[in-house]
Amino acid sequence: MPTPEQPVYPAHWEADVVLRDGGTARIRPITPDDAGRLVRFYERVSDEAKYYRFFAPHPRLSDKDVHRFTHHDYDDRVGLAATVGDDFLATVRYDRVDEHGRPAARPGPGGGGAPRADRAEVAFLVEDAHQGRGLASALLEHIAAVARERGIRRFEAEVLPANRKMIKVFTDAGYSQRRSFADGTVHLTLDLEPTAASLAVMRAREQRAEARSVQRLLAPRSVAVIGAGRGPGGAGREVLGRLRAGGFTGPLYAVNHALPEGTTELAGVPAHRSLRGIPGPVDLAVLAVPAEQVDRVLTDCGEHGVQGLVVLSAGHTEEAQRALVRRARSYGMRLIGPGAFGVLNTAEDIRLNASPAPYLPPPGRVGIFTQSAAIAIAVLDELEGSGAGLSTFISAGNRADVSGNDALQFWDEDPATDVVLMYLESLGNPRKFTRLARRTAAAGKPVVVVRGGRHSGGALPSGHLVPATHTPEDTAAALIRQAGVIEAGTVTELVDTGVLLAGQPLPTGGRVAVLGNAEALGLIAHDACRAQDLTPLTGAALPPGAGPAEYRQALGAALADPDTDAVVVTAVPTGAPGLTADALAAALRTAIDAAPERKIPVVAAHLAIDGLATALSARGIPGYPSAERAVRALAHAVRHARWRADAADPGTLPAFDDIDEAAAHRIITAAGPAEAAGRHPLAPDRAHRLLAAYGITVLPALPAPDPDAAARAARRLGYPVALKTTAPGLRHRADLDGIRLGLATEGELRRAHAELAAELGWLGAPRPVVQAMAPRGVDTVVRAVADASVGAVLSFGLAGPASELLGDIAHRLLPVTDRDAAALVRSIRAAPMLFGWRGARPVDTAALEQLLLRLGRLLEDHAEIAAVHLEPVVVAPRGLSVLAASVTLAPPPPSPDLGPRRLPAY
Repeated sequence: MPTPEQPVYPAHWEADVVLRDGGTARIRPITPDDAGRLVRFYERVSDEAKYYRFFAPHPRLSDKDVHRFTHHDYDDRVGLAATVGDDFLATVRYDRVDEHGRPAARPGPGGGGAPRADRAEVAFLVEDAHQGRGLASALLEHIAAVARERGIRRFEAEVLPANRKMIKVFTDAGYSQRRSFADGTVHLTLDLEPTAASLAVMRAREQRAEARSVQRLLAPRSVAVIGAGRGPGGAGREVLGRLRAGGFTGPLYAVNHALPEGTTELAGVPAHRSLRGIPGPVDLAVLAVPAEQVDRVLTDCGEHGVQGLVVLSAGHTEEAQRALVRRARSYGMRLIGPGAFGVLNTAEDIRLNASPAPYLPPPGRVGIFTQSAAIAIAVLDELEGSGAGLSTFISAGNRADVSGNDALQFWDEDPATDVVLMYLESLGNPRKFTRLARRTAAAGKPVVVVRGGRHSGGALPSGHLVPATHTPEDTAAALIRQAGVIEAGTVTELVDTGVLLAGQPLPTGGRVAVLGNAEALGLIAHDACRAQDLTPLTGAALPPGAGPAEYRQALGAALADPDTDAVVVTAVPTGAPGLTADALAAALRTAIDAAPERKIPVVAAHLAIDGLATALSARGIPGYPSAERAVRALAHAVRHARWRADAADPGTLPAFDDIDEAAAHRIITAAGPAEAAGRHPLAPDRAHRLLAAYGITVLPALPAPDPDAAARAARRLGYPVALKTTAPGLRHRADLDGIRLGLATEGELRRAHAELAAELGWLGAPRPVVQAMAPRGVDTVVRAVADASVGAVLSFGLAGPASELLGDIAHRLLPVTDRDAAALVRSIRAAPMLFGWRGARPVDTAALEQLLLRLGRLLEDHAEIAAVHLEPVVVAPRGLSVLAASVTLAPPPPSPDLGPRRLPAY
């Protein structure tokens, strides 16, 4: 057991981080066992850096210094180190101090005396060779999180004016801060509460670092294939051949420990028995060795200074995979795989095909991420069939380290990529994924995704499990749509949509002109438009003998029509003179180039015209072998254009003057232990008072265990009233005989009570309640749930079968703006019932939107609220009534996307 001299080691403070240059480091608490590492680290630090740290010459650490800097209580004194392998690269330390800057006194036994000091002095030391890599910034984020956990609210630092780099670390952090100058030093005070500015700084650093780490994998200056066989066949030899055939522009090496002594070449590539024999640096190593040999080879790579790994071999156990990632990161390396298909980069100055793909695709504007090797092959095959090109490609296999989120960080700023296509078997960190995807899509780079295992609960036919979140599928789908992600159903649809978005402008609306030389194909295109909620226009029905000139003229006319938002060109071979693939593609391109300045997307659907897809692609026009595929891709583009327009004006967050946040906080903190832990819902009276603090009134319901009590309740509330059971499956359901409505007299009430008692029986069942009648309207259900994976989610639907049976529920991730609330109400399929369907009187959707905004604000302000369920909410032509409500509390879940930067633990 730990003693006071050996406090419990806080393992949860350990984290792997990506640095500014794309390398990795491990941040962890310093322990007494680190004495030797600290001494070696200090010896490598320059005298200038030591002077900046201690304000005086301090050439070496005394035994007393070493003890002081390695022995911490992890509360008043904390030290963290950034490490690679067995070496310290940088350290940070804080010491709790009082308002006079003296070491803070600990409270005596029993906790009496003055409250604990909430400030600490902080100081850094970074090895000179690793300055400029962002180590101090990463350490500041982590030591600040540790300090907040230990009740410290501000940092103070004394910095020499000449130490401009360290001053910049503090001033650029984004925290609220104050600066003063006295006695020859700069005194800095940082408030550690995260701010919008500090979060923006952290995320910008995260984006640059993670993008750089992927860029190092996709643009290596040199590559070694480890495990390349001496004879043809085998994954290593195959990848080696693909790298050569693709024309990789840097040094290429083959490594095989079984090569005979004296062998200097393998398949025309310099060959070595180990990495140690390679005279120069190796940026990327492709591991094509059996799974049981990967650990040994990884060690060789780390010691040689390799920057990144592509692990082709599969079959690792969970524990072996976990250890593999830990070891790779300990050497500062990122890892793609295990079970990876590989990486491709078509840039002319790189030409990287580190995969078994038979050839390097032509350059294009599409970036692709997949997990499964089989899907990788399918996606590349579909891309080839479309005639389109590729910018970069990652197939991450088991995605043990490098993930789709890392790839998004890279493509967000990659000038060679305009569209991102992703096949994902799970979202990993959904909160981060939606944040990154929204940023990328809003900046003009659409993100198209196919999610494998959406409806299988993560189970594969083999019995293996796909890592998945516990977020319900309909919620996940709604939230990624909210983030601007285009969700495709198949790999074919994924590529079809990406090819269109990479080569054509976004449509400004859904009006589609259809023209072509075959009436039947044109009719199919018309029907496909209607099926995708697009509006087909009367286009040009060209005669069967139409040639390129007629196509050019018809397309020009369609593009000049102000009613046209997009054009579908159809073509079938008719034997018309000159209707060849090249001639038709050239004619369409000429018409597009001659069109007015208003940019309109053009897609082509063709049947059996050899070479037309390639000819069209070469001229930037997407071609499809069916009208349905062309129109489906176009519909995705139309919906994405609408999302882009909405994203440009997200609306405003509500400001309510009547909210009593303090009262709500008192109600929450007064909850009993079982309620606070989420084992029982909050007591109804407290739940109703909590909601009332945010302007949400629940219509009172009084217990009516017997007819006399029912009569007294009705007299108190006023007639007419409703009598209903509180049984969860029956309450509010007149169709299930669980309620009697519009009881206008005491006699009617007593008869209704007797009927319910006879039909349902009160013995052993929830007793009935009496409630005042609400104005008639549309019954709806409003929910809010704090999802640990994605954050708080607001949900809305109509009460009863529409939501329970048909799943017609809409979801929005908090925070919710006024535009979000309006969209939430209108996005369910049954929304017309709120707006006067079949002559009914429209209900007060403005009041409904206000309720949604208030509920969203409640969950934002109070992380302890796990769930709120309002059902039914009767929305009348004027106003609304909340008839029942439940609130569940729980300890606030961690918010990893709001904490300091760290790689996901594996």
